[in-house]
Amino acid sequence: MLNAEVTPSRLTRPLVSALLALGATACGGGIGVTQFLAFEAPVVALTHVRLIDGSGGPAKDDQAVIIEGERITAVGPTGQVTVPPGARVLDLSGRTVLPGLVGMHDHLFYQMGSNAAVRAPASFAMLYLASGVTTIRTAGAIDLESDLRIKRLIDAGRQPGPTVHVSSPYLHGNAEAPDPERSARQVATWADQGATSFKAYESLRREELDAAIRAAHERGLKVTGHLCAVGFQEAIGLGIDNLEHGLLVDTEFYSGKQPDQCPAQSATLGELQSLDIASPAVRQLISALVRRGVAVTSTLAIFETFTAHAQLDPRSLDVLVPRLQDIYRVEQAKRADPNAPGAAAWGRLLRKEMEFERAFFAAGGRLLAGVDPTGWGGVVAGFGNQRQVELLVAAGLRPEEAIRVASAHGAYFLEDGLIGLFKAGLQADLFVVNGNPAANISDIRKVEVVFRKGLAYDPAKLIAATQGTVGRFDISIYTRSRWLWLAAVFLAIIIARRLRRRFGSLPE
Repeated sequence: MLNAEVTPSRLTRPLVSALLALGATACGGGIGVTQFLAFEAPVVALTHVRLIDGSGGPAKDDQAVIIEGERITAVGPTGQVTVPPGARVLDLSGRTVLPGLVGMHDHLFYQMGSNAAVRAPASFAMLYLASGVTTIRTAGAIDLESDLRIKRLIDAGRQPGPTVHVSSPYLHGNAEAPDPERSARQVATWADQGATSFKAYESLRREELDAAIRAAHERGLKVTGHLCAVGFQEAIGLGIDNLEHGLLVDTEFYSGKQPDQCPAQSATLGELQSLDIASPAVRQLISALVRRGVAVTSTLAIFETFTAHAQLDPRSLDVLVPRLQDIYRVEQAKRADPNAPGAAAWGRLLRKEMEFERAFFAAGGRLLAGVDPTGWGGVVAGFGNQRQVELLVAAGLRPEEAIRVASAHGAYFLEDGLIGLFKAGLQADLFVVNGNPAANISDIRKVEVVFRKGLAYDPAKLIAATQGTVGRFDISIYTRSRWLWLAAVFLAIIIARRLRRRFGSLPE
């Protein structure tokens, strides 16, 4: 795994961790939020603004929103809402205000190919927030403690970022034989550490998934899954709460599927291309999902990157370190070739997934949205969430419906009644764009200000702070001082070398 530019050995790693803890404690940790604010005011009045409220209903023109502290205190037509004395009044004619997006598959790492995952908690937290994403669920961790640390710093106001719901590391099936007790123990361990949801992964077998779901539900927590060895209908029967990615990862439609075995992706995707979404089997799946209240997370943005016509956000390249930018350009050129192996197939599969999600949503299904910044690296935090909303519209949802999926639906699943909609008393998590996403959904990219818990963040400042950072170690979550962090690393290396000279080499 490509986790950092400095990769401590087994001997130095504990020393580095200890020194980091001391440095973070001494300096308070985090980088603070004040420098990223657009302005500070205890009471703010957004006036003459178009409102898309997250309910899925039509946009409303010439509205006013009053924010006092962390809460929305009034919403209504500009002429009918009383502006409190001393409020900072913003005339937002030509602008649109939307509920903060709720990213339900939003990792805090960036994956470039199958063997290169880069931790980017602070950078990605800022990119999510700058893009109007005010709440995320991580849907799988490669470093649980790192995700929990950034959450603590954000919650304490020492780091800009969204509200973070931390998911567990990936739940894999036991290599030798099914071990449901092991799966239950992992759930308990990660819950004790602070995970509030769990990510079942491809190799998990039926009895292991069953044990994990039971262990999570005993604690009042939920399980989602990117499944393969277990099909969707089986998982629904076991009581799973959420299924990731949609139809394209459901192996139950593969003619050669064997119980508790994960078939080759090429085989399952090959058959899915000809699957009729109107067939009885697919209609039965949709009915079961809706009847049992199982949510499906749409990740169209990551699937699009495998097609030859992906509309990649050019801003994504700028947040990467130079060596990752080089890899990105090479991969992008490969994928842009319409004659590349699999390009045409992925185009058909993307359209098939869109058709499935449109049918699921139309049937009353709880469709969620996330970006999943993995694959070959074509999407990153925040920018990918915006593209995800655009693709939901391309799939056939009205813009207001797509925004409902990306905001209120996620809030409902997280059982957070304070976000996702515009009502007096709810938390002031919202963002303002220059334009009208109800008429042109791509205006969702034109973010001018983001409010999280009533604080007004400047997206330009947040994005500027992330330039060229993804791919190097994300020091901002540990300490205010880059030099203190570097000194800690070098000190740990020096100590480790001296220990080696004294005691001899230790096995890795």
